[in-house]
Amino acid sequence: MTEHLMASRVSEPTIRRSPVAHSAFGNLVRTETLLLVREIVPLLWGVGFPMTLLAVMGSFSHGPDKSLDGFSLVATYEPILIAFTIATFALQGLPTVLAGYRERGILRRLNATPVGAGRLLAAQLTVNLTIALISTVGILIVGDAAFGVPLPCQPAGFALALLLAGAAMLSLGLFIASVARTGRVAGAVGTMVFLPLMFFAGLWMPQATMPAGLSSVSGHTPLGAAVAALHAGMIGQWPSASGLAALAGYAVVFGLLAWRLFRWE
Repeated sequence: MTEHLMASRVSEPTIRRSPVAHSAFGNLVRTETLLLVREIVPLLWGVGFPMTLLAVMGSFSHGPDKSLDGFSLVATYEPILIAFTIATFALQGLPTVLAGYRERGILRRLNATPVGAGRLLAAQLTVNLTIALISTVGILIVGDAAFGVPLPCQPAGFALALLLAGAAMLSLGLFIASVARTGRVAGAVGTMVFLPLMFFAGLWMPQATMPAGLSSVSGHTPLGAAVAALHAGMIGQWPSASGLAALAGYAVVFGLLAWRLFRWE
């Protein structure tokens, strides 16, 4: 019995350590999700607005349009709205939260605990990416059910484009969080980057209606390349290698810069 008691005492810390990391990360994800849900404005802007705009485009869509390369208005805007959702959470939500945490000393204090600030960073990435994916699925389902826009005919290409677009935008968001000193500055910089990127994505002027020079520039921007790749996957084509390479390049470059420049305090 003594040997059994000693063995149980020795093994007890080992048994307890393993779930701690997992439970800490899970708790952080739940906490960050609750905080995001309580802040209703980001959800309305990042999820509600694209869905509303989709309904508006659908109501004004009257079949194939020659000026849009033979696609309907709502089909043209679906990948744009998906890019809008990804960019909203990556450029306006993520940097503001992380820079605000650093400004208030939360990252520094958390980094001094066994939980570590790295798990908080991972939780933020998980929450923002999950919300963006849920919104993307909602846009696709509503577009198909309400307005007859087919689901992606090249699902593998569409999924790859979506993954690379998310990686590129989140890396850019982390870079903004790295260089911004406060949450307010991060929010301002994120918005300043968001607006021109959405222009090149086609929010105000779809890529099909852009002049040749502007369309060429659009294809080399993160969201312009993302929209072109997503659109290709939706119509049954494999996204162009140049577009996928551009997205991967942005993800790697901004990811490395964020890793190099990110400060915990």
